[in-house]
Amino acid sequence: MNIVVLVKQVPDSGTQRALDPSDNTVARTTADNVINEIDEYAIEEALQVKEAQGGEVTILTVGPGSATDAIRKALSMGADRAVHVQDDAIHGSCAIQTSAVLAAALQQMDYDLVLTGATSTDGQVAVMPALLSERLGIPQLSGAQKLTVEGSTVKVERQTDGGFWALEAPMPAIVSTWDTINEPRYPSFKGIMAAKKKPVETKSLADLGIDPATVGLATATSAVVDVTGRPPKGEGVKVTDEGNGAQELVGYLASQKLV
Repeated sequence: MNIVVLVKQVPDSGTQRALDPSDNTVARTTADNVINEIDEYAIEEALQVKEAQGGEVTILTVGPGSATDAIRKALSMGADRAVHVQDDAIHGSCAIQTSAVLAAALQQMDYDLVLTGATSTDGQVAVMPALLSERLGIPQLSGAQKLTVEGSTVKVERQTDGGFWALEAPMPAIVSTWDTINEPRYPSFKGIMAAKKKPVETKSLADLGIDPATVGLATATSAVVDVTGRPPKGEGVKVTDEGNGAQELVGYLASQKLV
């Protein structure tokens, strides 16, 4: 069983995030970058399938040099190897362009199952599994809260408002997971040390046979045109109760169109 997990490095959602004023792309060089949180659940699920079925787990990342930190954490959790697509021309690529890069990388790999997080905390478009399914011609099962592999078939339960749907597909297939599927393990000291010796293969667009002119900000299908910073927090309004506190409070709420 060969499993590929797509991992993205993103600015930590718990810290202040910003756009680069030069091109309105996410400012990654000055951010506190981490593995996209939901991707950790995909990694954990891949490791559990490997432990039950045998095989190998490979991490696939598209990103700048700093993304090696995310790769090493994934390897320290227990993944076996990684492929890092790194090329300056990719900067500013939209989801459609990124899917072309990922699909080209996957076509050079041997896999039975591709696992991804359901969305990323920086883009939040949640379309990558569907885009890759279309490009690779393989089935997609999205939003899994449970995953099982039986022979050459993958089965999932997809969470819905009224319960769950039971879905299945022949492999190879791509499955996206939510944070309800498991509890990711913490890297052990042994795992952290072992990760330093695990192979990480770096590939460029040329290695994937992709024309640099077809990716990047200049030809992206979407871009941030303008951005306005969050306004500073204004001073609060203090209501002193001198017998008419309730009236003053209701008057203020009415002025703010809250009542």
